[in-house]
Amino acid sequence: MPGFADSFWSGDYAAGLGVLFGKLQQGVIENRQILTLARLRAEAEETYGQRLSDIAPAVDKINGGFLRDDGATVRKAYDGMRIEMQDAARSHQRIAQNIRDLVVNPFSRWCDAHESRVQDSQDQLQVRIKAHDRQADIVRKLRSNYFNKCRLVEDLEEENKLGFRDPETSPPAAQSNIPEIKVQILKEEDVSEEEELFEIGDQVYQPEPLKKILSEMLSTIKMGETKVPILGTYLNTSAGSDIVEYLQRSMAITTVSYAERIGQDLITNGFLRLIGNVGNSFANSSKMFYQWRPKSFKLAGLPEKKLNRAFSLPVSGSDAGSDSPMVGTVSEYLANWNVLGSRDPNETPSMRLHREAREADDKYKVAVRKLDQLRCDLEEAIFLHLKFLERCELDRLKAIKTVVLDFSGTIGNVIPSLQSTVDKMVLFQETVQPANDLRYLLENYRTGSFLPKVVVYENYYNKVDEQTFGVDLEARARVDKKRVPVIVTTILTYLDHHYPDLEGDEARRGVWLVDVPLAQIHKLRAKVNDGKPLSPEVFEEFDVPTVAGLLKLYFLELPDSLVSAHVYEIIRTIYTTPTADATEASRVAVLQQTLSQLRLTNIATLDACMNHFTRLIDLTSADEEYVATLASSLAPCILRPRIETSLTLEEKHAARLVRDLFAYKEAIFSELKRMSTLNHSSSNSGTRPRAISTDESNRKALMEERNRALLEKASATRSRATSPAPGPRGHRRDRSSCGPDTRFPIQTSPTSSAERNRASMGGIGSIESRFKRTSLEVPGSESGTVSEAVNGSPPKSKANDSDGDKRDSGSRVGTKFVGGKRVPSTPPPDGTLTRGVTLEDKPMDD
Repeated sequence: MPGFADSFWSGDYAAGLGVLFGKLQQGVIENRQILTLARLRAEAEETYGQRLSDIAPAVDKINGGFLRDDGATVRKAYDGMRIEMQDAARSHQRIAQNIRDLVVNPFSRWCDAHESRVQDSQDQLQVRIKAHDRQADIVRKLRSNYFNKCRLVEDLEEENKLGFRDPETSPPAAQSNIPEIKVQILKEEDVSEEEELFEIGDQVYQPEPLKKILSEMLSTIKMGETKVPILGTYLNTSAGSDIVEYLQRSMAITTVSYAERIGQDLITNGFLRLIGNVGNSFANSSKMFYQWRPKSFKLAGLPEKKLNRAFSLPVSGSDAGSDSPMVGTVSEYLANWNVLGSRDPNETPSMRLHREAREADDKYKVAVRKLDQLRCDLEEAIFLHLKFLERCELDRLKAIKTVVLDFSGTIGNVIPSLQSTVDKMVLFQETVQPANDLRYLLENYRTGSFLPKVVVYENYYNKVDEQTFGVDLEARARVDKKRVPVIVTTILTYLDHHYPDLEGDEARRGVWLVDVPLAQIHKLRAKVNDGKPLSPEVFEEFDVPTVAGLLKLYFLELPDSLVSAHVYEIIRTIYTTPTADATEASRVAVLQQTLSQLRLTNIATLDACMNHFTRLIDLTSADEEYVATLASSLAPCILRPRIETSLTLEEKHAARLVRDLFAYKEAIFSELKRMSTLNHSSSNSGTRPRAISTDESNRKALMEERNRALLEKASATRSRATSPAPGPRGHRRDRSSCGPDTRFPIQTSPTSSAERNRASMGGIGSIESRFKRTSLEVPGSESGTVSEAVNGSPPKSKANDSDGDKRDSGSRVGTKFVGGKRVPSTPPPDGTLTRGVTLEDKPMDD
């Protein structure tokens, strides 16, 4: 059963804690009700006893009655009733006193202390939350200021380029003086353009094929003018939704997320920029507009729409350039600029804007670090207070149980005649179950599990090297230049090396289940959260469970779970929809298709983690109970819904997914790797070839796997083997009339620089070709081998083989014609294999 520490969290912290403190204050009122009930019962017993004790003196005041007959039996009966009433009065008065001594007074003191503890916790957390919110507001303002400064610098640089360059209509007056220098500059530019590469999506482009794509985009996508308050009017702008729609329609992109990645890469390469909002991220939104920058028009060879004005630096009271998207803002910053009051008398407006941008960046970084520290301190305090409040609530329920028992005892011990009433009270006391009441509170009022919301430093130029935690997984891996982020592989490797240092399998299994204090994990997090390469030595001063807790915290702080939230509903459907032919194999097949939608970085990271956990389970001979507990512990790290609700809190789909990944890891991930390889093999051959790898450690096994996959694909498209005899259609080998781009689906490895350059430019202009990264392994020697087998080129073959190499015009891959017969191609025994399809141009034997 989850406790308070994992049940009352929310995005703003205050909402979840508000629900908890509401229930705790309700408990305080319940305490008062029980205390009032006991106090009123004591007062009633006291009043009843006092009235009983007043009966005998009142009767004795009547003269001439029973006092005159000492030996009559009626007198004896009268005296007996009188005495019993006096005894009953004393008994009720004793009951009242016992209730006060055993129930009212101690329980009243305990209730006051409990209410004080709850109120103190609420006050302390409110102070911390307010400090966190104030710092968050400061960060938002500093971020906005930093982005505005960067935008001013960027706009000023662009305006300077437009304002001070030579007009296009200027006469070539000085061309005759320095003709050789101009020719040399053009040659250098040509060379630099040929060497410059652009990575868009999963494909690397050279300028020439990218020119065709940009030209078509600029000609097709709707462009217009966008007015932004204060900044003015921006030209050549397009909505994010229009760009995504074009990419999906014309480039055969099936997912919005991949289209957004292409848009983000266009921003990163300087072809687009966001306007009217802080930040520089791309989104599929009709309300977010992006301006096509001059670089895109220049590369596409199209004229850029410009404002008919000449640029001049704004001065106070000048109307020139009032329509510029940056003149108004720059004038606000430069209107009060005074050379005498400047730090440097020789500082130009451009230098000043650059300095202010650097200062704003520094302030923003410091504020983000302070906010991150406040957030960590707040979460640590919340954890401690939640555990403390859980104990307080459990003690309250137990105290009420004790009060009911003491209350019934004070009555039954004095008046045996009330034993039936007392027995019922004892029965009521036995029905009080503090643990069940605590479970009821959690099941009906929990707001969310622990899911920290990290405010990361957002660099204007999309750099992510300042922070490790909270950064997108693929962005972090791209900075590390690995398929799996370095922090993940370093932690898993460190744990593998230190498991033998623990005593017994029980201690090794418990590494991932130990409840490590959050403050200890945050202490380690502060040492590694700098975006720099991670060294295992930093873990030496911490115990192994703390290092494991750091990895779980890293996954929890990711913007999206390892298995993305966009497939959460699909996972839910897999485990909740019963079918008549539901089998383990069918479920595994559906999981393979679902996980194939994830980014390759996510798949590779998930594969690395599952390798680690399945190895731990096997080596420690873990039982089924441990596997279920481990899956429940890791479930929030692997799969989380986009928005957590009361329904998703009770769902166990993530834990079931983790258990299936444990049980069918080899089947699932081997198929994912194969599917990735096939996707790359079936893509157009016009992609730029990667550098040739020299790692031959697993080359033979990888090439056999590739050939087997290609044969399976070929057999799927052909129901019977090709006969060497002439068929009804006539077994002819006519020359294909198609162009080279569509004729050969698989490209042989270029053996010269000229061929390599031609191959890299041949098919990139094709809209449908997208380069797919295929390595799913933890970075190491294996990743290089996979890249070689799929993207690279093997060493050169012998001269007589290269002369006869041709590509199959019939699009039959992985086969070779020998003597008119189609036979599968297999790797040569010496381990060297020419990439592609080999055809021997010989006469048919039929």
